Amino acid sequence: MSGLAGGLVFGVIMALIGFLPTVAAIVRTDSIPLAFAVHMLFAAIIGAGFGVLVVRQRAQARELLFWGLVYGALWWFLGPLTLLPILLGRPVTWDVASGQALLPSLIGHLVYGAVTAAAFAFLRRSRTPGTRRLRVVSVMRGMTAGVLAAVVLVAALRVMAEQVPYGLLVTGLLAGAGYALLFGDRPEGTGPALIRGMAYGFAWWILVALTVPSLVSEGTLRWSVADVRAAVPQLPAHLLLGSGIAATFTWLGGLGRALFEDDVRRLHPGESGPGRARAAGYGAVAGLAGGLVFALVLYPSGLLPTVARLARATTVGPGLLVHLVIALTVGISYAIFFRGRSFDLTSGLGWGVSYGFLWWILGALTLAPVLLGGTPRWTAADLAAAFPALIGHLAYGATLGAVYQRLEQRASPWWLTRGQAEAERRTSMREQTLGSAPALWTLVLLMALTIPILITN
Repeated sequence: MSGLAGGLVFGVIMALIGFLPTVAAIVRTDSIPLAFAVHMLFAAIIGAGFGVLVVRQRAQARELLFWGLVYGALWWFLGPLTLLPILLGRPVTWDVASGQALLPSLIGHLVYGAVTAAAFAFLRRSRTPGTRRLRVVSVMRGMTAGVLAAVVLVAALRVMAEQVPYGLLVTGLLAGAGYALLFGDRPEGTGPALIRGMAYGFAWWILVALTVPSLVSEGTLRWSVADVRAAVPQLPAHLLLGSGIAATFTWLGGLGRALFEDDVRRLHPGESGPGRARAAGYGAVAGLAGGLVFALVLYPSGLLPTVARLARATTVGPGLLVHLVIALTVGISYAIFFRGRSFDLTSGLGWGVSYGFLWWILGALTLAPVLLGGTPRWTAADLAAAFPALIGHLAYGATLGAVYQRLEQRASPWWLTRGQAEAERRTSMREQTLGSAPALWTLVLLMALTIPILITN
């Protein structure tokens, strides 16, 4: 049923972007109605596969939305990029040109995955006893978080780029309410919230920047690579807005628990691992390790003199020193936000790479150009110029997350035996795996892999 719901929406999308004749070619016909019927059959089968894969996941939209997006992206790779050429007797080409030609199909598959996940969660939820009713307070908190995050972003853009994107205020209000509807019934730490919000902002970019304007004004969908490239300058703003909403929502929730929560065990939910001071030390060490790896990318790319300009210098030596100081500072912030969230090497890499990607948006594309006297570099050409920095940030994040996880794993709370600490770690790791964390890590990689498709002419 959920696959049929997603297939119905995707079928309308395929009709708008002109992809139904391609489906018709699979069954050697020119009949569009028959092509739509074949498409719905495929959608039902693929939807059943989604149900089999996530049947053990928490059947709630907050977890399944991101799994649906990942599932849709997976089937874009398996379907249009791989199986479709084989069925049509064509060679399989996994290159940038093929990705650009099928970019509208990628967005359609993401929408299919999201709708399928939402329908699956709704059907399972309707049969689950004791479903928690929506709390108006949570929605109000989300709207407040959305407005606050949007105000900060709009004010910053006005100062940095002399731009006043007032539309972000409305988007922030609606996105904040939506965030509360989807994710407002479970407290979480700031670090996971930042990554969740970034993925949530990506979904809002597809909706607000790519879909609604052309659908409302022209009754069609402009998802070609040229149209998407024209909307690229709005992507960093939506990613930062999503992260800001999620972080502010989390902080407001923590403030509410501190003021009104009677059970002291609920004041800091989900936290484990070393104390804050020791975690900060681990973060500093991991940040320096990641900074050294990052420097291996910066030096051949000739970017260290640019970094040196932050300290009013122009040579490699000061640039390396400034770079390592920044790497150490970001590493400490990682420890503060993600303390007790890395239960194995996979989760350490996942959170680390995701945090590195966030800092590519916030640091290389936004703060660094402004500190050097310019404006945020958010155009497709700017992203192309900053692509070596993206590779460096991902390598930095991977090293940061892996080293920090190894250091944190050695620390056990003094009130637990080593066996008890290990059992608690395994339980927390299972809870994280059954949640949306792996899907978030995969979505961040998807965003990073999509960058070459967007910037290559």
